[in-house]
Amino acid sequence: MNWLNSEAFTLFGQRIIWSDMVGNILGLITLALGWRRSLWTWPVQFLSGLVLFAAFYGHLTGSAGKQAVVMAVALYGWWQWQGTRDRAGDGHITPRFATWRERAAMLAAAAVGTVAVALFFQAYPSLSWDPWPDAYIFVGTVVAMYAQAKGMVEFWIAWLLVDVVGVPLNFTNGYAFSGFVYVIYGALVLWGMRDWWLRSRRRPQPVLEGAPA
Repeated sequence: MNWLNSEAFTLFGQRIIWSDMVGNILGLITLALGWRRSLWTWPVQFLSGLVLFAAFYGHLTGSAGKQAVVMAVALYGWWQWQGTRDRAGDGHITPRFATWRERAAMLAAAAVGTVAVALFFQAYPSLSWDPWPDAYIFVGTVVAMYAQAKGMVEFWIAWLLVDVVGVPLNFTNGYAFSGFVYVIYGALVLWGMRDWWLRSRRRPQPVLEGAPA
């Protein structure tokens, strides 16, 4: 798998490596499929994680470990979407807003998880170049994927918050292609959030038994 870490081309003076390009293109496809609420979003997400895991395994243990977690959450998302009975007329899942309790739980998990992972990265410097932003992006990604697996509109907001840090971090670390992809992510997230938001507001309201139609 050494070819994954070789240079594909140069863009604006930045070296673009194959794993960075392939993994992030698959990530864009994943986001587009998520917008369409397609079950295929999860296999493609898993494949993206697998490509990056293969590229990092053996020399960037921390990055490989993070991709293993992403693949595990992708399997969880596949299981959730495949088993859900709450589907729209097109056969895809019906988006919904999270409850306040779910929002509080995700915010708490994101905060505690970021601190815990950052401290872990600091204890083992070989696992990350930038412990705090790296932990923020990693934990934020997992939280966003979890919310997506549950069909929550808030998963788009989580992705936006990840992008805010992901764009400058990738450019700073020399991953120019990832930086450009994160900019495109931002545009897709805004469109996808609008679509899911509108669909969630069109959810049919339950009618009480005996009430007039």
